[in-house]
Amino acid sequence: MAYLYREFLESAEARPIRILSEYLEPLRRFKEQKIQDTVVFFGSARVDSRERAELALATLRARGVRDADAEYESELNKTRKAVEWARYYEEARELARLLTAWSLTLQSENHRFVVTSGGGPGIMEAANRGAREAGGKTIGLNIRLPFEQGANPYITDGLGFEFHYFFMRKFWFAYLSKALVIFPGGFGTCDELFEILTLVQTDKLSKKIAVIMYGRDYWNQVLHFKPMADWGAIAEKDLELLDYADTPADAFEQLRDHLIAHHLEPASAQEAAAPGIAKTRG
Repeated sequence: MAYLYREFLESAEARPIRILSEYLEPLRRFKEQKIQDTVVFFGSARVDSRERAELALATLRARGVRDADAEYESELNKTRKAVEWARYYEEARELARLLTAWSLTLQSENHRFVVTSGGGPGIMEAANRGAREAGGKTIGLNIRLPFEQGANPYITDGLGFEFHYFFMRKFWFAYLSKALVIFPGGFGTCDELFEILTLVQTDKLSKKIAVIMYGRDYWNQVLHFKPMADWGAIAEKDLELLDYADTPADAFEQLRDHLIAHHLEPASAQEAAAPGIAKTRG
């Protein structure tokens, strides 16, 4: 039978079937677990917890290298930076905990504003971990990569996914989310940020999505949006698509205010379902 024929299912001819599977199979699981909508956390996979970063630094120092060479000094500097960088892991964890604890107080037959990440280590792990510590469900949308990105252990059973197609993974990030929190990260983080900004800027989605850039110290060095407006590449009002936060408490307050104002009462029956896939304009 064709649908049991693995060689066919992995062939070029069956690509449309594989793509459709990455829509229908997550859809079934979201329905089963009554996931209505999400808040997505993006950020670097390379950020570690404070505990692990400090242990790595202590281990390196314990080597007691005298007359250290340049390679050791470079490794020591990187490890010190990792300890400083770890603040974002702990703050993502705390923000996810605050958001989830609040969401569990909402009166709903479905799970609202479920913390969602890319499913891997770093900021992704921190977000899933904080949500789990608060006692809520939490989602991991992982991606199969040549260098294996293993799923972190804090994702709710049945809500860990592994995608082959980046664009199907992006679909599930975008069409269930009511807000994004962008922690310091690299190319992948920026890719997801600009994907959502483009959808919002072009008014493609019928919902209002909050985009919170977390950590001014980092983002002010990495991305400057004002010159885009000065040159006319974007409108001045497009700068208002971004908000900024530097503490979990501040970010939580912004998220809660946005979710209450725009999403506590779904705008349509489609978004009130589980999952509440956003309507598309045009």
